[in-house]
Amino acid sequence: MNNVKLSSAVSEFSKNRKNNSAYYEENWAERKERKDYYQSFTKDKIIAMTEDEFYEYISKLWSMLIWGNKKYVVDKLISDNGFSSLKKHLAELLYGSAKIESRWDTFLKSIKGMGPATISELLTYANPDEYVIFNKTTILGFTYLDIPDMPKYNYQYTGKKYAEVCKIAKEISAALKEAGAEDYDLLAVDYFMWDEILPLAEKKEVKTNDEDDPKIEKQVSDKDSKSLHTEIKEKLVAIGELLGFESRSEVKITTGAVVDAVWEAKIGNMGKAIYVFEVQSKGSIDSLILNLKKAQSNAAVQAVVAVADEAQLAKIISESNGVIDEKSLRTWDSEDVLAVYDSLVRAHESINKLALVPESF
Repeated sequence: MNNVKLSSAVSEFSKNRKNNSAYYEENWAERKERKDYYQSFTKDKIIAMTEDEFYEYISKLWSMLIWGNKKYVVDKLISDNGFSSLKKHLAELLYGSAKIESRWDTFLKSIKGMGPATISELLTYANPDEYVIFNKTTILGFTYLDIPDMPKYNYQYTGKKYAEVCKIAKEISAALKEAGAEDYDLLAVDYFMWDEILPLAEKKEVKTNDEDDPKIEKQVSDKDSKSLHTEIKEKLVAIGELLGFESRSEVKITTGAVVDAVWEAKIGNMGKAIYVFEVQSKGSIDSLILNLKKAQSNAAVQAVVAVADEAQLAKIISESNGVIDEKSLRTWDSEDVLAVYDSLVRAHESINKLALVPESF
């Protein structure tokens, strides 16, 4: 960690707290209120929650700000995982006796729809002396502080990496306390990262370590390639949902063709417009081309989109020539997919904070 950068940021943060105490007291009061709410739960209380109580529990999270209709998201969590199983795994994650590395990995492997940002936020509220929020702000902030090996893809957010991040966050907490800040646990570290470090990181246009030289082709294992394929597919579905489409993964679009993702838009009672996505992360592209060709036989399909890295997209364009109708074939760089998702998340968080449209059941 770059202690010079950290010391400078801590000093500036302390000065700003003194000069604008009302602002900082208000923000810290909100964090304390959140902490008190979530710490009112126990393992048994979580397991005994009703669906309405679970909705309130989840909808209060910062990570849920991107969704205007939070009930849709919570209902999907319940339907995808089963309510009893979901509560059981959540209680074990937050209050289990196993090491955090094991609890983290087990939860992410077992439960669909709750990622690192959400579960780390819940862990931080439950035990802010041990756990820190682990999201894009953390990654940008830690990278600005010259902390190496920060994850870029979801499969890199492992339990082992989370334990490392929490250890570093404790060092930052100690630096804040040395500067005179009282009661600065790891939830307060997140506040410091968001309010002081993030603007510096964004100003410097910090890149994650994997982006240092995009010309270097990095070796990706078969396991990591499969994880990356899944992540891109999930991001495509989420982007579609955020844009207002009915968005799903693993969809049978026509006989013999199950595609990675589709966006659907209903047009009154006339029918629907469908956009098909196939993701390529590694290996032969023959299956992708064949699936996209078959998808074009569905009259509702308006465009088919191949999603891959720059090198593979060039191969797809070349090998699909004369096989797929060029007018309906689109290509999308997988790095752009991730960037678009992040940008949409930030935009929706900002807009939804305005509460322009009241949520209803």
